[in-house]
Amino acid sequence: MEETINQVLFLLKGVWKYRWHAVIVAWVIALAGWIRVYTLDDNYQASARVFVDTQSILKPLMSGMTTLPNVEQQVSIMSRTLLSRPNVEKVMRMVDLDIKAKTPKENEELINDLMKEIRISSTGRDDIYTISYNNPNPRIAKDVVQSLLTIFVEGSFGDKKNDSDKAVQFLDEQIKNYEAKLVAAENALKDFKIKHSGSLPQGGDYGTQVQAASDQLNQARLDLREAEQARNAIQVQIMGNGTGATTAGALVNPELDGRILALQKNLDTMRMQYTEQHPDIISAKRLIKQLEAQKVEEAKNFKAGGDRGANYSPMLQQLNVALSAAEARVASMRARVDEFTVRFERLRAQSINGPELETQMAQLNRDYQVNKENYQQMVSRREAARLSGDLTNTTDMVKFRVVDPPTVPLRPAGPDRLRLASLVFLGALIAGIAFAMLLSQLRPTYLSQHGLRESTGLPILGSVSMNWTDHERAKRKRSFYAFGASLAILVTLYAGVMARMLLTA
Repeated sequence: MEETINQVLFLLKGVWKYRWHAVIVAWVIALAGWIRVYTLDDNYQASARVFVDTQSILKPLMSGMTTLPNVEQQVSIMSRTLLSRPNVEKVMRMVDLDIKAKTPKENEELINDLMKEIRISSTGRDDIYTISYNNPNPRIAKDVVQSLLTIFVEGSFGDKKNDSDKAVQFLDEQIKNYEAKLVAAENALKDFKIKHSGSLPQGGDYGTQVQAASDQLNQARLDLREAEQARNAIQVQIMGNGTGATTAGALVNPELDGRILALQKNLDTMRMQYTEQHPDIISAKRLIKQLEAQKVEEAKNFKAGGDRGANYSPMLQQLNVALSAAEARVASMRARVDEFTVRFERLRAQSINGPELETQMAQLNRDYQVNKENYQQMVSRREAARLSGDLTNTTDMVKFRVVDPPTVPLRPAGPDRLRLASLVFLGALIAGIAFAMLLSQLRPTYLSQHGLRESTGLPILGSVSMNWTDHERAKRKRSFYAFGASLAILVTLYAGVMARMLLTA
């Protein structure tokens, strides 16, 4: 601690030794600095505040109908890109600053100066933006702020309008392409239906139609068998009354009828599995014909009883009428069976190529539906893009309210001469002390025996003290007064400079 104190005292004594050098340096720096501060050009600041109202009633009304523009984001991006080079060049042309630039280098320097001096700030939550600019000419400062305000208000949605127009143009081109594809798909589907009109399934796929035709055929065959059984029952009643007026094929033979009925049921079952050319079906048909021929032959050999008056019985006449009706129903049922058989065979033949036709038609329908859905979506999106562009350009979506318009400043905003003058005064004092300390280190003087012994390492034999004469004392006293007066004049001059700057501010 004692060593530190000695070092500090050593430095202070060295500064005191070169105090006049410090005063001279402080005076030179202070005078030069104050002159420079006083001769600085006045700097005028113009500013404007604008409030951006993005809370429009159109937002809830148009929500869901179209894509609403993000107004807050647009305004934020525009405020951040307001100081881009194209905008600054536009401001220069609006204010005629580009006339001052004679060379490309001067023009570049002017652009850089503008970008440095222009300030844009935002309160964020309140959507209030402040634009400010400093320039020695108050009129230019005001014009620059006004130009920036114009670009900010008018340019917030110009690019969005161009984007909307480009989007609509792109969608128009896509709609034309999809319209051509849709027409081609419609024509392909129409041509396919015309070409395969008789082969396409009606009301379902081929499997469903074949099954339905098989059910109808089986039902018709069942109805036919019921009609034949009813006819045979009437024939039995007629024969029971002892008449021989039956037709050759009307004889009832239970054994042959049972065999024929069993063969017909078996034939129906095989037709569900095989075609008419199958050997089993051909064999069954041939056997049925043989049994029916045998039945007809037995009917021809049948001889009726000898009671001729039985044919005139009222009951017999009614049975003959019923037999005629039954024969007609059997004929009708047989015709229905034949028709359903033809339909069944045709559908079964078509079902072989049916799946391929169904696959082709399904693919055509799928292509048509895809093109139709894409076309409809493109049309709806085009209308939404147009509506979004109209919303972007409308003045009701966002409103700009100039809170503080730019005006020509009457008083300069800078430079802050008072602060600069104080800094110059403080810097002059520090520079003087630092110069004195530097001289004391370059030209050291030992003020005590201890310091000399520590520096040289040699023993000190003795010392000679200073004997001040009256003349030296008076000279030293005058030096003290002069030094104090120089510092007092410097402080007084600083106070005068500050007072002068306060009056002119």
